[in-house]
Amino acid sequence: MSTRAMRQPLGLKLTSSGFLALWCLIAAFPIFWIAVMSFKTPVDAFDANPLNVIFGPETRARGNGLSVFDILMGIAVLWGTYRLAAKVLPGMVRSYSPQGGQWIGWGVGVLVLAVGFLAVFFGVLPALTGALNPVLGPLGRDVIGLTTEHYQTVWVDRGFSNNFKNSLVVTVGVVTVSLTVGTLAGYGLARSGSALAFWILIVALIFRALPHSVLVAGYLPVFINSAEWLSPILGDNAPTLYGKPWAVIAVLVAINQPFTIWMLRSFFQNIPSELDEAARVDGCNHFQAFRRVIMPVMWPGVITTGLFSFLLAYNDFLVTSLLLDAQNQTMVPAIAGMFNRETTTTDQVVAVAAAVSITAPLFLLVMIFQRQIVSGLTAGAVKG
Repeated sequence: MSTRAMRQPLGLKLTSSGFLALWCLIAAFPIFWIAVMSFKTPVDAFDANPLNVIFGPETRARGNGLSVFDILMGIAVLWGTYRLAAKVLPGMVRSYSPQGGQWIGWGVGVLVLAVGFLAVFFGVLPALTGALNPVLGPLGRDVIGLTTEHYQTVWVDRGFSNNFKNSLVVTVGVVTVSLTVGTLAGYGLARSGSALAFWILIVALIFRALPHSVLVAGYLPVFINSAEWLSPILGDNAPTLYGKPWAVIAVLVAINQPFTIWMLRSFFQNIPSELDEAARVDGCNHFQAFRRVIMPVMWPGVITTGLFSFLLAYNDFLVTSLLLDAQNQTMVPAIAGMFNRETTTTDQVVAVAAAVSITAPLFLLVMIFQRQIVSGLTAGAVKG
């Protein structure tokens, strides 16, 4: 088909570009605005004048602000981090990861990048700009008010770090169990031609369509009476699962597992079965062929599915708010508890800072795994 035939009319291009720009504006504006608010004093954060919210005159008057040099250096660090995450890190993981253990390389790489970014952005950069601003003249004068006191309040004084730890436990548990079971089940169902495999997939789809509250209500008696049921085996050490992260992990895995099985099955179906047969001819059994031949090809699909599992567990509100006690609460219900009619404007800005904080890991994951996500979505959508 010729290029001229595939060329879009100018009107269609302008219309589609306009709708895309409008959607980006609508989607990005709330995130941008609460991020700006979280670095301002309450007077500036809730000012009726948008320019005062952005430039923060009251915040700047209290001696908290950014100079032109601060802004330029911050942009440089953010851009350098993006380049490292998107361009350098994937190549280093492929080069230095042990054979069949790319997930170890990704885990170490993400951890090192995150720790390095935090050390540079919040340690080295403030010390450098603080030393140079007094000698830079106009470039070193504050032009935008900015304070991190609300982040210090929420993470240190309010104990939000404990909520982050609980979210990390739940998220890692859900992703690990979902991907382990999903890859094995998806591979088996993709290679099976029996009618039983079809009906298993249908049952999984029906199970996925159930309201989350139904699953919580069904598991609730089990969690409440777990100590009594497990006492014949564990004795006095039998735990009560209600209120603990393990109960949430079990429910969220039950909710998420049908989705991971369906999605991974579609990825496995796009891998030719001749690869399995070639591995068997070379002496591999079924599991060895799966681990050494199929899984290295499947990494984009596994990462894409893992990201969706991560989002389900990370952003869940209903299950975590119903099953966890206050000590084990995750971040999303904790933030919801910060917003009520009795809070002051200072408390509300602190809650906004907490809401902005939980978006940072999502941006980091998308930046690092953007190529694998796009590759995985393409592989799952197009059958070869």
